[in-house]
Amino acid sequence: MSEKGFRALVTGASSGIGEATARRLAREPGAELILVARREERLRALAESLPCKATYVAVDLTDAGAPDRVRAHVEEHGGRLGLLVNNAGAAWRGGFAEEGYANVRRHMALNFDAVLRLTEALLPALRASAPSAVVNVASTAGRVARARTGAYSASKFALIGWTDSLYAEERPHGVHVGLVLPGFVATEGFPATELRERALTRWIVSRPERVAEAIVDTGLRGKAERYVPRPYALAAVLRIVAPGLVRRVLSGGSAASLTTSTGAAADR
Repeated sequence: MSEKGFRALVTGASSGIGEATARRLAREPGAELILVARREERLRALAESLPCKATYVAVDLTDAGAPDRVRAHVEEHGGRLGLLVNNAGAAWRGGFAEEGYANVRRHMALNFDAVLRLTEALLPALRASAPSAVVNVASTAGRVARARTGAYSASKFALIGWTDSLYAEERPHGVHVGLVLPGFVATEGFPATELRERALTRWIVSRPERVAEAIVDTGLRGKAERYVPRPYALAAVLRIVAPGLVRRVLSGGSAASLTTSTGAAADR
């Protein structure tokens, strides 16, 4: 795909993983980018700074008309789409007893429903442009859940399950569907200062550029899924073979301290 030139659409492109992905994809031969996020000024500045053709759509993906607006933009610029990177997402920490269903609902609206709605709108263009690809940015929290992140994990567990199914459905149509599962990533919404300051936990925090590289591997080179950093895959394996141990570890000690942050980690 990258050797012949391609058009890629990246959501959550105004900062963090999305911005890093746009900058990484812009270095691929023949790349054209469509940047999607809420903050128009940041999208404009990013588009103007890239070494390739780039346009943008400033929209909140949870809005009812957002998928149609993005699809119209794709059609206006030729209709072809070689890569869709569903990266936009957010996390609001809080226990279920305190935050309840409302917190689950807002996570699902952005992290799951918005991804499905946008993919549905763009799937005809992806099929028409085959070979093409969809990369869904989930999280290791979609494999292993911790206290006070249940709503976020629920949205990412759902995204992972749907991604596996979509892969099987779209493979005959030439659309590869891949998955990237980051762990802690230092971004604007989640600076991870406390984790980076501790020698014991510093290694678990990645940079957005590492996730961007995993997205390129998955989207342009056909990888099924990538954990970032790679050792996080061990946690998913242990969750299956030793669920009791994983629950005990994540329910106390240093793991509990990782859930005490308030506010939202966002890449929208």
